[in-house]
Amino acid sequence: MSPNKRTLLVSLGGAVGGAAIVLINPNPKFFSSLFDRTLITRWPWLGAASGWMAFSLYWEVAAKNAAKAKSTESRASRGLHVLLANTALVLAMAPLRGAGRFVPAASAVMIAGLAVEALGLYLAILSRHYLGCNWSGEISIKVDHQLIRSGPYKTLRHPIYTGLLTMYAGTALVTGTWVALAGLAMAAVAYWRKIRLEEANLEVAFGADYEAYRRESWALVPGVL
Repeated sequence: MSPNKRTLLVSLGGAVGGAAIVLINPNPKFFSSLFDRTLITRWPWLGAASGWMAFSLYWEVAAKNAAKAKSTESRASRGLHVLLANTALVLAMAPLRGAGRFVPAASAVMIAGLAVEALGLYLAILSRHYLGCNWSGEISIKVDHQLIRSGPYKTLRHPIYTGLLTMYAGTALVTGTWVALAGLAMAAVAYWRKIRLEEANLEVAFGADYEAYRRESWALVPGVL
């Protein structure tokens, strides 16, 4: 397992483990002052954490069929993205007491958030399937790289990122705190940065074909962005 995936799983596992400690013994002052029991006693919050862990494990397995990279971004650039994305997820999931809420901790709201996360997970996995061996976690050009324009890529240039940001949005809705909303904003910054770098890379690799693709598609949301 890659260090990046290991960091993500440890972060999520720590969040779920901390929640389990609170549920088993709700009296310790440290945990009771740190975690919001109105979140961690609701199954949608655990469902949201499980969705991210399932995503991470699937991504690890699917990465095995990726083609060899011909060129790739620097380790510093990739490290910055991983730091931003993982920190954003920890913020989005964190069941912190006293963080303030932008939506109530109502079951209907949390279930709606979980449904949004599930929709994003489906889109990310579907898009990963269409991308096939051209996929890479880092910004890179593969050996015999192809410009995919089928499935979700017919309309969106970055449907995996659309799916991931939808997952962040759903998770933030499940958690419902301003800290979670800050995590969503951080994820948006991370992926917008990655999109700009990736598109510059693809434009060099595919030239006029990619310029035409940009004119005929949307980056993340049809008709909006």
